[in-house]
Amino acid sequence: MRAQPKRRSAFSLMELLAVVTILGIIAAIVIPRVTVSSDTAKQKVNAHNKATINASIERWYIEKGSWPATLAALAADTNYFPEGIPVNPVTGSAYTFNATTKRIED
Repeated sequence: MRAQPKRRSAFSLMELLAVVTILGIIAAIVIPRVTVSSDTAKQKVNAHNKATINASIERWYIEKGSWPATLAALAADTNYFPEGIPVNPVTGSAYTFNATTKRIED
C-alpha cells in the first residue's frame, strides 16, 4: 500500500482576504462611534462636575452664612472636596468662579 501524502490544514488566501475585509468593515463602523461616545461622556462629566461644585457653593452658603470668596477657599475645606476640585474634562483646565453670580463658568 501506498502512503498518502499529509495534507496541511491551512487557510487559503481568499479566506484570509475575506476575514481581513470583514474586520476592516467592523473597525470602520466601531471606531467613529467610540470617539463620539468619549466626547459625549466628557461633556456629561463636565456638566456633572459643574452641578456638584455649584451645589457645594450653595451648601457653603447655607452652613457658613456667606458665599465663598474664591473657589480656592472652597477647595481648602476638605468637607467639600477631600480630593480637590476636579478639572474640566473637556478642556483640561480648572473651573472659574464668578464672584458676581456665585456660579461656575465654562
